[in-house]
Amino acid sequence: MLKPRHFVAAMLALALTACGSGANEVEQGSLGQELQGATFTVGSKDFSESIILGYITIEMLRAHGATVNDKTNIKGSTNTRNALLSGEIDMYWDYTGTGWITYLNKTEPLPDPQQQYEAVAKEDLEANNVVWGQPAPLNNTYAFAIRKEKGDELGVRTLSDLAELAKNKPEEATFCIESEFSTRDDGWPGVTEAYGMNIPKENVKLVDLGVVYTETKKGETCNFGEVFTTDGRIASLNLTVLEDDKRFFPNYNAALTLRKETADKHPQVLQFLNPVAAKLTNEVMQELNAKVDAEGHQPKKVAHDWLVQEGFLK
Repeated sequence: MLKPRHFVAAMLALALTACGSGANEVEQGSLGQELQGATFTVGSKDFSESIILGYITIEMLRAHGATVNDKTNIKGSTNTRNALLSGEIDMYWDYTGTGWITYLNKTEPLPDPQQQYEAVAKEDLEANNVVWGQPAPLNNTYAFAIRKEKGDELGVRTLSDLAELAKNKPEEATFCIESEFSTRDDGWPGVTEAYGMNIPKENVKLVDLGVVYTETKKGETCNFGEVFTTDGRIASLNLTVLEDDKRFFPNYNAALTLRKETADKHPQVLQFLNPVAAKLTNEVMQELNAKVDAEGHQPKKVAHDWLVQEGFLK
């Protein structure tokens, strides 16, 4: 699923990747020759997080001797998925919620992240011969955030706390959300029903997604804003994400996806990438996304520097 904020991030990422020739690049075979002679085409979707994950994959494969073609920054989830199925690309990172809801056409997400991953991995393999690597802890899903000082003042830490606030201090329960979220079953209608929140229409402002973050930080139009949990602006604006204590929002854990024939022929790919996935938490991805979206660094360099920092590359 290509979420609305990804359009804005994609425009920035496109500009950054276009000038990526100055970024660091790993020396082919610097960690070994296990994949010598193999050639892979690595894709990604067209937003910063996906492009960063694409370059992480490219760097790791090259470091182990593979020749890698860069086809990151494909427009849209459907086009990227079709590129994998058709053999145009060999692998890219996707999200368990996207696999379950968008590709496998399931209407009810599974609340437990491990069960969601296992269900997606099993069914996608059986139906489409697509292998899902180990899921990263990062969960790029919907959430509500509030500026830290206001959250401390109100004592709101969870969505259940927010529901209580809406009952007891309705004038403080003001929201900035974007239009798609306002109508999605896994968005505003669903979450307000799940938590028993009866919010007056005048307390809810529809704004562009990028504006949600800035208005939530200002605290004038709204106290609470719809955000995505791995967005770098959460940290850079010092926002606090409320815990979804009833686990309403679907899980969108990231994992490398590849066709079964590729995984069978080159099992080293997942052997090298699964430990990388294990290090990718929400906090790590927020930091990496912020380097691109807030600080203007190239995704390729951000990926390379993080792999060196974590000891995956020399």
